[in-house]
Amino acid sequence: MPNVSSILIQFMKEKGCTKVFGIPGKPISPLILAAENEGLDFVLARHEGGAGYMATGYAMQNQSLGVAIGTSGPGGTNMITAAAQAAAFHAPVLFITGHPPLASSGKALGQDSSMFGTDLVELFKPVTKLSAKVENKDMLRQLLQHAEEQLLTGSKGPVHLSIPLDILTSELEAFEFAVPASDSIISGNIENAIEALNAAERPLMLLGKGAHLSRSYEEIQQLAERWQIPVMTTPGGKGAFVETHPLSLGALGLGGTKASAEYVKDRKSDLLVVVGSKLSDMSTVGLTAGGEPQKVIHFDWHADFVGKTLESDTILVQGDARTNLAHVLKQANHVDVPSLDLTEYKKKDVEAPVEEEPGRMSAVRTVQVLRDLLPPETIVYGDDGSHSFYTIKHFTTQVAGTFRFDDVFGAMGNGIGLAIGAKIARPNEPIVCFTGDGCLFMHGTEIGTAVDAGANVLFVVFNNEMLDMVDKGMKNNLGYSAGSRYTQGMNVSMFAESMCATGFRCRTEEDIAEAYEASKEVEGPVVIEVIVNKEEWPPTIGR
Repeated sequence: MPNVSSILIQFMKEKGCTKVFGIPGKPISPLILAAENEGLDFVLARHEGGAGYMATGYAMQNQSLGVAIGTSGPGGTNMITAAAQAAAFHAPVLFITGHPPLASSGKALGQDSSMFGTDLVELFKPVTKLSAKVENKDMLRQLLQHAEEQLLTGSKGPVHLSIPLDILTSELEAFEFAVPASDSIISGNIENAIEALNAAERPLMLLGKGAHLSRSYEEIQQLAERWQIPVMTTPGGKGAFVETHPLSLGALGLGGTKASAEYVKDRKSDLLVVVGSKLSDMSTVGLTAGGEPQKVIHFDWHADFVGKTLESDTILVQGDARTNLAHVLKQANHVDVPSLDLTEYKKKDVEAPVEEEPGRMSAVRTVQVLRDLLPPETIVYGDDGSHSFYTIKHFTTQVAGTFRFDDVFGAMGNGIGLAIGAKIARPNEPIVCFTGDGCLFMHGTEIGTAVDAGANVLFVVFNNEMLDMVDKGMKNNLGYSAGSRYTQGMNVSMFAESMCATGFRCRTEEDIAEAYEASKEVEGPVVIEVIVNKEEWPPTIGR
């Protein structure tokens, strides 16, 4: 008769998971041993938070279940930030934490995860769709069914299960995993949306992370072309629409382009079509520069923030964006809309070169050089910091779905783990992580995980020896900064070499080009460190 650990591993495999990420500890050792026995690879992370980020990147890139495992007490608390990041991406990640034996509950225990110690079930609740403890082995079937419903149906998202050691080792009769009931929800506002689209004279479209979640790239392009709608993306929505398309205005909000800012300012929109965005402060910088749109069509799973940022008359098209967009396109009659020429606005994005400081590259030029070097199909995971906002503004996406970034939760260092997990999920796809020295200080040791796992990620580290986004924000708003610059910075290339990765230190365009060419011959992860300007102003000060 199988034990609970073995049944859990079978569940993971059936849901398309072939790798689990984590750090071992006594309470979860049975689960790791079961994974080895059942042929499910365990990827040993350097920190439980990094394991959670890797599981998130794996789930996003593989479009299947991701799993992160941590021991009781601090092993679990270390994963909470990663769970919050997974929630921001609506990534289906199962976080499993250990727990001392139920028979010992109420006694003084090391790394106790119960209500008498560090109550992990309660701590995970605000950042997951479901957080529960398996109190009895006979609960397992029902809890897995509930977990799968939250993980893999509807808007998706992370789930946490706390499982005591004696439950993991207990035997249980094998059972078939239930198939959760699901349905494709079609909004009742499709006709209202079509009517608003047909009536609009100056429509605009704004895409958020939900466009990536639904993978509605083709439907979005068809909608834009049929009604000739200029398209902008939030920082998190970058890559949901090809920026070489004639209707693209690039990004809006932090890191936004001059084209989008000027268009919004010049032409007050009578209809804003929003796809999958909470319209956070990161995303709406400059949106109301020309006045709020008269009407909004908002495609989203959740109504939590609909109508709260903008007071415009709003039509909520609730449900999966791809499904509802397809119905709009199917039900709408042919419309004859004159072609729109955005050339006048696109010309505004040609900027004067930024002056480089001695021995340093401008971040803007660094991004432009990287865009010229990297193949169009390269998938970029942007970490949270100024470096990614430079990228949002200046790194033109040429293939839909090739840029992933979070502008809601924004944990520093998450992009490192995301990129590793994504590469492990899809080893033949080119995966690049854009990160900074501040992020690297937090989770850079996961480069060692990439080495061990054979994840050939290209990491590009923008190093200006400070927490740049905070530093420049303070200077812009207060006239000075405090606590944001390192007395001693990091030699990133040496740090990479210390973990058996290949590192390059670059100060010029030629250095970057040579390092990139050399990286093609390297087996294993490569870290390209670019020494960038200290005093360059990032495109984040409008917030």
